[in-house]
Amino acid sequence: MAVLVASLAAAAAVVVVGGVLLQSSGDEETQTAPAPQRPKGAPPLFLDLGARDDFEASELRRAERFVAEGKRRQAAVIFVRDGSINGRVGAALAAWPDGTLTALERLVRERPRSALVRLHLGIAQLWAGRPRAAQDAWRAARRVEPDSLSAVRAGDLLFPNAPRGLPTFVPSFEPPAALQDLTPPQQLDRLHADALAGGWREKVLYGVALQRLGRRLSAQEQFDAAARAAPNEPEALAAAALARYDKGEPARAFSRLGPLARRFPRSPTVRFHLGLALLWLGQIDEGKRQLRLARAAGPKTPLGREATRFLARLGTS
Repeated sequence: MAVLVASLAAAAAVVVVGGVLLQSSGDEETQTAPAPQRPKGAPPLFLDLGARDDFEASELRRAERFVAEGKRRQAAVIFVRDGSINGRVGAALAAWPDGTLTALERLVRERPRSALVRLHLGIAQLWAGRPRAAQDAWRAARRVEPDSLSAVRAGDLLFPNAPRGLPTFVPSFEPPAALQDLTPPQQLDRLHADALAGGWREKVLYGVALQRLGRRLSAQEQFDAAARAAPNEPEALAAAALARYDKGEPARAFSRLGPLARRFPRSPTVRFHLGLALLWLGQIDEGKRQLRLARAAGPKTPLGREATRFLARLGTS
């Protein structure tokens, strides 16, 4: 498997739309899209297994693929044997429409702090023709367990005109080569240990790994620790700023990235990540301009090359 902290360009496609205001009131009720229409077919399933590679996780991922392929009976056979929260959510979705909503509503009562359950309750409600209830469930998912991949996915559904996920920090330096020989859980453990014993770079790398697992608040803690350890290092400061990007409150990130661009006008990392955040916001032209500035500040640096790849993907140079 690829190292958890592999370059963002290898994993994320930038698809953005314009017309989103830079400033945010923080009120999701006024910023989310109109309630979506009832979809056709059966609802999808999005498990949250992190970096796990044990037998149970492998079986759950296999069942998740069965659901995606429409093989719901085969998926149900695997899910009913698993008593974990992922297994129980999977069993409820695999049984669609027989008892799915009832099972998920029961799970919400049992596990009220689970974003995974609330995410799928909302998905099932949307497929059942209850779009407003679905949006309420997704907002609750973001509220009750914000440091989770399910909360990030709920944000994707609440803000469908934005790119999927959240912008991920791209370091200008490579992770330790030894990570290539480790399993994903071992990689995460190694990065954690390095972050505890090391300096700002090690904390940034661990933060990126956490970001890629949907643990955005835990990642922010690592980036903030990196910024405290290196208060004059633009890379650590840019990571701490970008980690605050939220689709409901994008100004939290821009209130830091903007001043950093004035403080470090020739920094490739600041310009690159300001451009990345602008693309997520839908400010395409200004995002491209910042990427060009990042490239001009260091065309042969890793971030300069990354900016070139992003611009090419956006159909510009």
